Amino acid sequence: MSGDHKTVIKGNPSQYVKLNIGGSLHYTTIGTLTKHDTMLRAMFSGRMEVLTDSEGWILIDRCGKHFGTILNFLRDGCVPLPESCKQMAELLAEAKYYCISELAESCEQALLKKERDAEPICRVPLITSQKEEQLLISSTSKPVVKLLINRHNNKYSYTGTSDDNLLKNIELFDKLSLRFSGRVLFIKDVIGSSEICCWSFYGHGKKVAEVCCTSIVYATDKKHTKVEFPEARIYEETLNILLYENRTGPDQELMQATSTRGVVAGMSSYTSDEEEERSGLARLRSNKQNNP
Repeated sequence: MSGDHKTVIKGNPSQYVKLNIGGSLHYTTIGTLTKHDTMLRAMFSGRMEVLTDSEGWILIDRCGKHFGTILNFLRDGCVPLPESCKQMAELLAEAKYYCISELAESCEQALLKKERDAEPICRVPLITSQKEEQLLISSTSKPVVKLLINRHNNKYSYTGTSDDNLLKNIELFDKLSLRFSGRVLFIKDVIGSSEICCWSFYGHGKKVAEVCCTSIVYATDKKHTKVEFPEARIYEETLNILLYENRTGPDQELMQATSTRGVVAGMSSYTSDEEEERSGLARLRSNKQNNP
């Protein structure tokens, strides 16, 4: 406007000035504007020229949406921050423009806190390639539990309980991932090998145990795929994998004592099918010895 001109403002701290911040009008004292070491102090202590219009309004070419918050911070040294991340970022930009470092720092810390709070506590990566799987396992400092689910890969029909057991495996994986989310990296594989349902356990980047939950059974002249739910063994291997939280590695005697390949508390870790097969072989050997 033709009446606009530049001038130097310097006066008594109690003197009021009129501010036009992008069309938002404010009325405050020079004392408030020069209370902190900011760009506003430089503007209203005579060190910088300011632009005024014919009516005496001091013009600042910024959005005035948050200037009231800026003034309140200059008055009190603190101010409630906006709840919205968008408005917080807008206030941060204004604080940086006016060189109000304390307010800018408060906004940055609040934004970081909101970002951390918004992050999910439990994250389960769904791997997209074998290369990605290897990178995840080798780069993490945590032990790893991987569940491979590949139901569509089956060329035989399923037994009656297989679908239910498959869902039970998935449900157990979800429960374990919630329970040990801060200690173990859980990953899910739906594109992997020919296995249909398989648990893998990794410590220090190496596979230390595996629980395969599928087998082929024969019913008359047909083959069927049987999906099992070895819940106790999965729990056991998950607890064993916690021993790999320590970077020095688990004690070998402790690993042997808790190994699923041994006998724990007098209970065999084999599945019911394996136990039946072993007992059958034992009976055959006994019959041969008794009937030479």
